[in-house]
Amino acid sequence: WATAEGDVTLTGPGDDPNGPEVDALVEYYRLGAGEHPDWAEYRQTMVDDRRVLATIHVSRVYGAKLR
Repeated sequence: WATAEGDVTLTGPGDDPNGPEVDALVEYYRLGAGEHPDWAEYRQTMVDDRRVLATIHVSRVYGAKLR
């Protein structure tokens, strides 16, 4: 097991599909999965679902030693 400690920044939820909160979710998606087939649909879904992006600024990690 491992534990990470640090400060968290929450971005969102946004109420505008073209607002900065949803832009942050688009950037995160692109980093992990590349391009989405329908960005307009993705953006609207993020607003409808009231999605929030949590960014963890890790300052300490500890846990069990794996063998």
